[in-house]
Amino acid sequence: MQLLTHPLYLAPIPLYVRLFASDSMLIDGESTFVKQTFRNRAMIATENGTQALTIPIQHNGRQAMRDVRISEHGNWRHLHWNAIVSAYRKSPFFDYYADDFAHFYEEKDGFLMDFNIRLHNTVCELLTLERPTIVTENAANADIMDCRALADPKEIENTRGEEYYQVFSQRNGFIPNLSIVDLLFNMGPEGLIVLQNMAKNL
Repeated sequence: MQLLTHPLYLAPIPLYVRLFASDSMLIDGESTFVKQTFRNRAMIATENGTQALTIPIQHNGRQAMRDVRISEHGNWRHLHWNAIVSAYRKSPFFDYYADDFAHFYEEKDGFLMDFNIRLHNTVCELLTLERPTIVTENAANADIMDCRALADPKEIENTRGEEYYQVFSQRNGFIPNLSIVDLLFNMGPEGLIVLQNMAKNL
């Protein structure tokens, strides 16, 4: 089974649950970019609840995702990395993984899809979630788990998987459906076990 998805920015955990249950990931690079989705937004948990991290883009009307360029307006890289550090510096595995992510917020990437895929590959490597990632122009395959709807935050609002340790859970309670980095920084290698347990309930 192949998972079909849009290229998402530090994608939400429900996508990785489905990836665990798949053999490979197909990236739909021809679909049209849609604002206010996980294509350029990630959700993290902070001391005060959830925080959205949004990558500014150069949007010229109706564009295929593969053609969307990142805008360097507003020093967003610095802001995103500072937000991630502030949210997860006290998590058990932040120091262990921080260097794997920090350089993404220092480099300049032209295209959003390329940036998202490189981050995704890093996440999979750290989780030892070895699944080939293939950019496709033709998604017409019967043996596909179509998860493109998960790019829409409204589609995962009512999804609730297995709870795991979160730094601010005593203050905020458990917050589901966050970016995969929340699981990685809080659970480390055991994040793969959490994904496995969630996948059993698909």
